[in-house]
Amino acid sequence: MGQESQADAVRQIEEALLTLRLGAGRGGPRPPWGDGPPPWAGGHGPGPLGARRRHDHEPHARGMHGGARIRLLEFLAGSSSGVGISEIAEAVEVDQPRASRLVADGAARGFVTRSVDPGDARKSVVTITDAGRQMLDTVRAGRTSAVTDALSGFTPDETALFAELLSRFAAAWPRPGR
Repeated sequence: MGQESQADAVRQIEEALLTLRLGAGRGGPRPPWGDGPPPWAGGHGPGPLGARRRHDHEPHARGMHGGARIRLLEFLAGSSSGVGISEIAEAVEVDQPRASRLVADGAARGFVTRSVDPGDARKSVVTITDAGRQMLDTVRAGRTSAVTDALSGFTPDETALFAELLSRFAAAWPRPGR
């Protein structure tokens, strides 16, 4: 397997892991790594993605797990224009109050901006910032590195087979409404 094929297999594995993670929202089965952010998201420790902080009374520290924050940034990065809270809640697979808290947390960290919808002053429009894109790039690089490191003991053929099987497994993972 050439370098390009290896990179394709790593991307395929990353996508399968993300698919499993997304299936864990809104009452779906838990992903293989359990609750909280996936291993490549920096765990639960301190840092830009950690869920626990020294001062848990800070609004941006309470209940803001890295996995949902990453899904928020991934969704916003893939959107061509600003999106509303209800769209975010559906895409990130959380309820609207949690989506609103995620956006407030993201805004406090400088990862997103929240502005008034020009068409309806009762609604907000959320967009990703350059800092949010940089954070997402960092997370993606960390995820790629984690997958690549985990595959270091695999032969190229084993890597390709694992990518294929994990992708099939993730596609079959039960999801609400499916």
